[in-house]
Parts: sequence; C-alpha cells; structure tokens
Amino acid sequence: MNPYPEIAIHGYHAHVYFAAETLAQARALCEEAARRFPLQMGRVHQKPVGPHPDWSCQLAFAPSVFAELVPWLALHRGGLVVFIHPLTGDDLVDHRDRAIWLGAVRPLDLSCLQPPA
Repeated sequence: MNPYPEIAIHGYHAHVYFAAETLAQARALCEEAARRFPLQMGRVHQKPVGPHPDWSCQLAFAPSVFAELVPWLALHRGGLVVFIHPLTGDDLVDHRDRAIWLGAVRPLDLSCLQPPA
C-alpha cells in the first residue's frame, strides 16, 4: 500500500477568524486580499458557521494562488487567526488532518462534516 497516494487539490479556503472588536480589521484584510489576488471573498459571518468556532470570512482560491496569498496573509493578519485547508472532496479530512494555521489553533466542531460517500 502506498502511504503517499496522489490526492488532487482543487482549491483552498482560508478562513479569517475575528471577534466584534476585530471586525473592521478582518473585513479590511479580506477586502484587500480580494483586491490583490484572484480569489472569491465570502460573506463576513458575525456568528460561528459550520465547523468554525469564531466569526469568520472565507477566501476561496485556486492552488496557483497559494504561494503568494498565504505568505501575504501571514505578514498582514495583524494577530488574527487564519485557518487554511485544501479542497480535495473529503471535507472531514481536509479540515481535521490537512489544516494549516496562521496563529493559534482553534477547536473546530467537526460533527457537521461527513466523509465522502
């Protein structure tokens, strides 16, 4: 059995986490990222959504954008936590085992994620 099977990454999500006191900072960061990079900025959620424990905004981007966007986020996040995961078709594994964190690791609620059928 090959311990390193080929797994296609179709894209990435970066979730910028924030609270009421950092809402303006997070919105500005996400809007600037959307201005600078070819990505799709999602809604700014002022409540936990899905597995995310904090308020968040999602940035969806292609694998080709990763090498420029992620270092930019690392340099400009200003203390905000950013959770990044690939999109392979297995949401549970992507969120649980393939995550990249910029800042403190936060506890995800994985109960809403199912492995692929």
